[in-house]
Amino acid sequence: MPARSSHSSTMSSHIVGPDLAPSTSLPAPRLVSKSSAALHIVGGGHRHSSSSSTPHVPAPHQNRVEDLRHAHVRLDARPGFELSLSTWSGLLSRPRSSADLQYRTPRFARQLLEILNTLQVPSWTQSTITPEALVIRKVSGSLTNAVFFVSSSTSRTLLLRIYGPSSGELISRPRELHTLHVLSSTYHLGPRVYGTFDNGRVEQYFESVTLTAADIRLPKISSHIGARMAELHCVDIAAIELAPAGAGWQIGAEKNVNSWLPPARHVLALPSVRESVRADLDLTRFQATWDAYMKWLRDCELKEGASKRVFCHNDAQYGNLLKLHHLKEDTPEHHQIIVVDFEYASPNPAAFDIANHFHEWTANYHGPTPHILDPTRYPTPEERRNFYRAYLTHCQPPLPSTSPARFAALGDDARERELQLLEQHVRAWSPASHAMWAVWGIVQAREDAEASNPEPEFDYFGYARSRMAGFYREVGALMQLP
Repeated sequence: MPARSSHSSTMSSHIVGPDLAPSTSLPAPRLVSKSSAALHIVGGGHRHSSSSSTPHVPAPHQNRVEDLRHAHVRLDARPGFELSLSTWSGLLSRPRSSADLQYRTPRFARQLLEILNTLQVPSWTQSTITPEALVIRKVSGSLTNAVFFVSSSTSRTLLLRIYGPSSGELISRPRELHTLHVLSSTYHLGPRVYGTFDNGRVEQYFESVTLTAADIRLPKISSHIGARMAELHCVDIAAIELAPAGAGWQIGAEKNVNSWLPPARHVLALPSVRESVRADLDLTRFQATWDAYMKWLRDCELKEGASKRVFCHNDAQYGNLLKLHHLKEDTPEHHQIIVVDFEYASPNPAAFDIANHFHEWTANYHGPTPHILDPTRYPTPEERRNFYRAYLTHCQPPLPSTSPARFAALGDDARERELQLLEQHVRAWSPASHAMWAVWGIVQAREDAEASNPEPEFDYFGYARSRMAGFYREVGALMQLP
């Protein structure tokens, strides 16, 4: 999917790497029920609900988590006020497009410093730090959120995340914060979250460089990604999924498609949406095909075996894969690759996560047509086997065949069988990736559609069309549909 939180400069957000210190100084955030009456936080501003077909105004506390400091401030990084002050000294000088200028205003800096003081972020509560001293740098390529690096001469660099206008329809922020805490404190897989504000949060920063579309195709880098994905898949689902007593967790891909379809229908019903777009993205046809595909998958897994259900990242695109500048001694080489941005993480078949990553090989979000995937760039059989070998080598048993042995301990024939089974599972789950991000693209198009924007920053409808075409193409091949 698009580089929603792609980081084009040295940084790290939600970092996967046991070589990094856990964030044990924060209490475990407790998820807040929508019906809870014991909230110590108040709401502010308009965000988007994840359960309504017209999701504009959620409950005030919907983006809050108890026991995590919260500042009752809303930051607006979009264009619209104080543009005449855009050259104010102390803020990073950049080309003066209207989208860039908003976060460079004095008002934005004052509000941000108020947030950092309220959250008591280490090294940022000194009275000597003034708004004029802030250096705020926007990270390009982020489409779900606006991401910034914040620094001053006397304080450590921070990562500032401002939630996108449509992200509330797609992401449960309390659940995401709970996930980040568990990954950090239990598995040493993440940064500290210093606190939240009305439409975002402040996180720890680590020095790293974002991978590129070309980087992920390099055999060594690809094998490192496979190894890191296998390690993430070892996370205990029960430690993250807080299902009610007696209730099980749902497969993330299926849950997302089903919950995102109502807001997607709402977007396509907007008067500004062209009939040609509605025809190309016919959700009645899509849902019928999706339901038939899910039934086919269930029957297939009953007959031929299922891909192991694991905790998945679900968005391992190149903008969410970073390379650390420095690696501690005696640390495995593949730990230089770290995975960031767990907004869409959830339980899923392992094969879904792998298939989704392979589809990201076909994307170039910094090219002339960033919304169009190129199927000819899909990894070759040998490139897939290179990834599979690294993945299976670091995978905790059982293996795809349900073998309790480690992959490295198997003979040549047995290892070949595991490789072929994993390929079979990935092929079966591959259309689900296209389906999920096709619906996501429609939901993300809402703001541009409501504004009748003829030249959006990113063509979400075009992206949805590209993904939906891939879904029909692959489902047709698997199920031999016309």
